[in-house]
Amino acid sequence: MRIDILTIFPDFFRGPLDHGILRRARDSGLVQISIQDLRGFTRDRHKTVDDRPFGGGEGMVLKPEPIFECLESLQVDLNASARASSAACVILLSAQGKLFRQPMADELSGLKRLVLVCGRYEGVDERVAEFVVDREVSVGDYILSGGELAAAIVADSVVRLIPGALGNEASARQESFSGPARTSGGLGETAAAGYTGSTGSAEPPAQPGPASTCTSGGLLDYPHYTRPADFRGMKVPEVLVSGNHSEIRRWRRRKALEKTLRNRPDLLERVSLSGEDRELIAQIVAEMRK
Repeated sequence: MRIDILTIFPDFFRGPLDHGILRRARDSGLVQISIQDLRGFTRDRHKTVDDRPFGGGEGMVLKPEPIFECLESLQVDLNASARASSAACVILLSAQGKLFRQPMADELSGLKRLVLVCGRYEGVDERVAEFVVDREVSVGDYILSGGELAAAIVADSVVRLIPGALGNEASARQESFSGPARTSGGLGETAAAGYTGSTGSAEPPAQPGPASTCTSGGLLDYPHYTRPADFRGMKVPEVLVSGNHSEIRRWRRRKALEKTLRNRPDLLERVSLSGEDRELIAQIVAEMRK
């Protein structure tokens, strides 16, 4: 298996990959792991990898160009069908993804190639999740500073399942989460369009203006986009550049509800939903059934 990890902090992986099962698997040739510094795929003297999001809001968003160009330099096919036929998978590590569980690790261990994209800041430009990511994955219901630690967790969990990585193959079958899938999150499930970031969408704040990124109240995040507005023909949604902050808030709320309904419907049972939220959910469900 080959694993490529895309990050803006390559030195982070000097420790996690150099010990235990991961090191033995690398030394024995069972797995090849390479770390790609996204700053090496920038074109300005400051090596800028992030920018402010369209539509306003706090925080910075990882730009699409370094990620796309890094994937292309690695000869990762940007066509999802081609990746699937070659047993390759691109994963974005994000707090907004499906929970990483043992059944998913089992399936990933059977791939020939795994690409892990480490999210950072407020999130990653949505076009990365929409056009080149096969799956958006979260390692738990908590917020990390970035996807590096999550990538190390996924790499460790997957590599140890590769035949020959463990001294005793029976060990993996006897562990707590081994066996048939008991929960959602397996690779075989239909992947939804991803959203990224460390905070979620918000109920419209009392004050007007662009500060429309308040706390989510338990929902997953809405999509983030940054410059350029038109990247390789993939355009930022018109509403985000309209300047209509009321419409931006409504769009973000709907997208947050949509993502939560698709990826983590269990969260909807824990949050306080307004009448408008319930109307939006009814619309989303009707569209999903078409």
